[in-house]
Amino acid sequence: MKETRIHLQWSPECDGQRLRTGVSLHSHTLHSRESLDFIYRIARHSSVIRRLIRHGEARCRAFYGACLDLRKGWWTPPAGAAQAYALECDQLQAFGLNALVSLTDHDNIHAAESLHANSALSSVPISVEWTVPFRNAFLHLGVHNLPPLRARSLMLMMQGFTAKPNEPVLKSILAGLHAIPGLLLVLNHPLWDEKGVGQDVHHAAMLNLLALCGEYLHAVELNGLRPWHENKQAMVLAQTWSKSIVSGGDRHVLEPNATLNLTNVTNFSEFAEEIRHGHSHVLIASHYRKPHNHRLIQNALEAFRPYKAHELGWETWTDRVFYEFDDGMVRSLSEIWGVRPPSTFAAIAALIRFADCRPLRQFLRVTGPWAEQVVL
Repeated sequence: MKETRIHLQWSPECDGQRLRTGVSLHSHTLHSRESLDFIYRIARHSSVIRRLIRHGEARCRAFYGACLDLRKGWWTPPAGAAQAYALECDQLQAFGLNALVSLTDHDNIHAAESLHANSALSSVPISVEWTVPFRNAFLHLGVHNLPPLRARSLMLMMQGFTAKPNEPVLKSILAGLHAIPGLLLVLNHPLWDEKGVGQDVHHAAMLNLLALCGEYLHAVELNGLRPWHENKQAMVLAQTWSKSIVSGGDRHVLEPNATLNLTNVTNFSEFAEEIRHGHSHVLIASHYRKPHNHRLIQNALEAFRPYKAHELGWETWTDRVFYEFDDGMVRSLSEIWGVRPPSTFAAIAALIRFADCRPLRQFLRVTGPWAEQVVL
């Protein structure tokens, strides 16, 4: 932590301008599957959501003779690999920086592989956000800059562990990844109980992972979509375990990453070695200061908006939400519902369109409370 510097873009004392390269870590493309099981956790606190689930369950039984299980459903971000890469590059270049971008979809490297098909982008790092089931919880590791000739075999190894967890195997995999020069291993959003197992259970699992494999992890993430009080805890965690802090924007839709790294190196391998040796400059962009809930709502609205530039033609949100039936058949909501969604969901879609209208967005922007103060 002694070598980690945090720069606030809005601060007159920001001295990051002397660094010429910006690094965008941890962002997602249409190749990420984002689980719908979070809806069950929301439903515990919302009678409206509980009624919607019951309505969906009844419709699923009536039309398909199957029980609805949202753990079998997922949504996908709208941007393709080239679009996501350009989005992050554009922000960095607008800051006057050379751009290094590492896209990390969940448990696959399809985005980087598609970019490598373009010879001009063959140096883009091959990276992944790896789901690590561990001690009744799951954690996420950012694995950045896999060697191109070994990327697929290493990805298969990681996928094998996710499907069949085994702690000695995990330690062996991480030791092997750590041994690769220029590769960066990051503990992503370490305090976030994404699975909903309970904060104490999640926290214990995270500390046990660090105790077992911490020597192979190079940095702890300061996450651009998590609230500041949680990121402060992540910084304390990094200091306690003698790890660097590194940025990770966690972009899923069209708002560019709110946390970035600054450096003077010119390629990702050099950047990874810089972080491994404890030297990190993190830039917190101005849009991180917006209220956390407001940013989450805006991201959700973007996920529901039509996206005519979708590279697979999935223009509407119902094209981008999928469900796997008991027979293994996967269908989008567009295929399941056709052109007429259930009346309840049609009403929700109308409400979302109203919330997304420009006058209301401007009103919320002016009257909404500001986020907790970012104090270092």
